[in-house]
Order: sequence, then structure tokens, then C-alpha cells
Amino acid sequence: MDTLDSIDRALDDIGARTHRFIARHPKKLAAAVSIALAGFGVTAFGLAPLMPDPADLPQRLVTEEVTPPGVATQLEALAEHELQLYRNDLTRASDTADTLLRRLGVDDPQAATFLRTDPVGRKVLEGRSGKMVQVRTASNGELAELVARYAADGQQAATRFTRLRIERMEGKGGRFRATLETAPLVPQVRLGSGTVRSSLFAATDEAHMPDAIATQLAEAFATDIDFHKELRKGATFSVVYEALTADGEPITWSAAVGRVLAAEFVNGGKTYSAIWFKDADGKGAYYGLDGQSKRHAFLASPLEFSRITSGFEMRMHPILNSWKQHKGIDYGAPTGTPVRTIGDGTVEFAGWQNGYGNVVEVRHDNDRSTVYAHLSRIDVAKGAKVAQGERIGAVGMTGWATGPHLHFEVRVDGVQQDPQALAQSSEAQPVSQAGKAQFAQVSRGLKGQLEVAESLGRSTAYGE
Repeated sequence: MDTLDSIDRALDDIGARTHRFIARHPKKLAAAVSIALAGFGVTAFGLAPLMPDPADLPQRLVTEEVTPPGVATQLEALAEHELQLYRNDLTRASDTADTLLRRLGVDDPQAATFLRTDPVGRKVLEGRSGKMVQVRTASNGELAELVARYAADGQQAATRFTRLRIERMEGKGGRFRATLETAPLVPQVRLGSGTVRSSLFAATDEAHMPDAIATQLAEAFATDIDFHKELRKGATFSVVYEALTADGEPITWSAAVGRVLAAEFVNGGKTYSAIWFKDADGKGAYYGLDGQSKRHAFLASPLEFSRITSGFEMRMHPILNSWKQHKGIDYGAPTGTPVRTIGDGTVEFAGWQNGYGNVVEVRHDNDRSTVYAHLSRIDVAKGAKVAQGERIGAVGMTGWATGPHLHFEVRVDGVQQDPQALAQSSEAQPVSQAGKAQFAQVSRGLKGQLEVAESLGRSTAYGE
């Protein structure tokens, strides 16, 4: 009996130590159990036949009453710790200092006054709406800290964001301090998938992806699909892309977005794939998962991010009010959006041209030329050599334009042709021999991520 008592005491001691270890290290224990289960899954099968039948083992029922502390006691214990709450929202055009703080659960008239009167603090509500606002409050509802994140000014918007921080200063009678700074946007890889029901842009909107993702998809698969004419209802896509983040939060403004790293598109029963890869020369382009190049002599679009508002087809002329052949493509975009040349060439014309307004014409080889019209500004001069993707101007509404857009034409021997047909028929530029090994490695990793994105899309579609 003494021996059994000693064993019982030892087991109790081990149990108590184990309980304390579990309480202190729950995450470590969970990881250890997962590893152990993975490692012992096979050996357990071999050992099980050597163990006695559980039905033959003695059984003992232990019953113990547990009385939890009362609610008052629990609240007292909770009150010993300072409770801080975090909430997030976007600013609205109709917001005032009071309505914004109220929506964020802040009860602090002094903070509202600061937002109305402080020169820096007022910027939370000034300018464009849609700023990402996060607040931290004390248990009494007073503001401890407010951080607003929004697009940086000018050209910095593509790579940086503005961080406006308002903090309550301790020991200063509850006064606040506001600071303003810019910080780099950090890319974060995300997965997504969608189904086309009306348009590609509507499908990416439904999948909560930026419009720029739709534009990049159209560019990546321009040589496979004419998105203006051949896109079928029910087409599906899976995407691995970079979402730019501000302090870890995906940005909500559209001035800056990440790159589509890999994509798969199924249209009309045919599957197409694309991988973004930088070759040994440092230039990035899209290639198929099978290693076939998608880089062509001409880009699919003179704008990185845009919507086609009028194609190469018959349409009602917005000024003449009659049906006429539209001999180009119109891309709707805000004034100032950069315009790039779709291929290497020489500037044939740069200046004003009647209804075209500010226009640039670039001459390419084989008697081909491209025209970029209604520009708000021209960044090149006649005779200049330009490389594919180089900025030559900016979107505007000069000449006979009823709104900001780019009118784009392709001419072969002086005759206008369908611009999208040029991109699809242009010569491919394959991956260099030096870059093939690295491409194979990159494509294997991205293919696995695409498979995960596709499975997530199926789970959402079937409500799994």
C-alpha cells in the first residue's frame, strides 16, 4: 500500500506540474501535439495490437463539484486590469468630428474639439473621404489614440502612405498631440478567385479585388482572349496578387495597388495561365505556366489601369450625334493618368491636332504606328526614341473630348486597325536561356498558390 500511495502521490505531482505547464504554454503544447500526432500516426498502428482490450481494463468514475466565482467577483478581477478597445472604420464625406467618433465608439468631447480645431488633427476629416481610421479607447470610452492612414500626395501615392497619429498625453491634463508622417506601402501576397457574370471589372469587384487587378488580368491574357469580344459569361479566374498594405492593413484607396503575380483564366472551356517573372535583363513580363512566353512586341494597353469605354466598332458619335465607325479604343481614366507607348519606336508627331487635341504619334517597324490623343500633357518631342512602356504623356480631355479619356489608335500603312488585334498578333519575346532555371522555380511555387486560390473559390461557390 505504501508503494501504491507513493505512486499516486507521484502521479498527482506530475499531473499538477502538467496542468501548470499547459496554463503557461498553451500554444507550445498545441504545436507539440500536432507534431507528435503527425509523427506517431503510423507507429500507433503497429503498437495497437500489442495493447490490452480497453473493455478488460478497470474503470473508475470520479465526480467533483466545481463552483465558479460569482459575477461580481469576476467583474472586480476584470476591473483590476486597464481595458482598451480597438475599432476601425472609414471616413465618410458627410462626417463631422462628432459623428466619426460616435461611430467608432468614442465618448470624448475633448477629442472631438481637438479634431475640429488642431491644424494637423483637422486633416482626418479634410480632403477626400475613405481614410482608414483606427482608434484605441480606455474603458471609460475616452480616446487614447487615433491613427488615420490614407494615400500620400502626388507621385508618392504609388509607394507610400500618410500616417496621422493623435495621442492623449499622460500628465498633461488630457491634452492631445498630433503627428504626421509618410511610410512605405508593403506588398502582401493574397489569393482570390471569381466568376464573370457581366464583365471582368464587375467580377473582380464582387471578389473584393481592386480594378487594377482586372486591368492586369486583361493585359496578361491579351494574346489569349479578346476581352472586348470573346469573354464568355461563366468564365472563371484564380489570382495570386500583391495587395499593398499600410501597417499591415490592405489599403482602401485605388491610387496604388500591387502586381498580379500569377493567374489562371478559364474561358469558353479553355484554360490559360500566366506568371509574372523578371528576366535576366530586369524587365518583367507574363509567361505561361508551361514556359511559353506571353511577352510580345506590343503591350495590350497604353494605360496600366483603365476601363475600355468605347471599342473599335460602330457607335453613336458623342458630338456629331450620328452613327460612325469608331476607329480606335477609348480608355476612361482620370486626368493625369500616365500614358505609355505600347512598343519601341520613334516619335513621329507631338503636338496639337484639331479634334484630337494634344496628340502623340509613335512610328514602329513594318509601317505600323500608334496614336495617343486628348492628352493633358505631352512628355516627348518629335524624333525621340521611346521604349515599350515608356511614359509619353498623360490622360486629358483636350480637343473634341466630352470627358477625360485616352483615344488610342493603331495604323498599318496609314489605315486604322483594331488595336487589340495588334497585341494578339505581335511577335513573342521568350524567356532568355539564363532565366529559365529561375523561372521554373518561381512557377512551381506560384502554381501551388493558384491551386489553393482555386479551391477557395470552389468552397465559396458551394457554401462549404
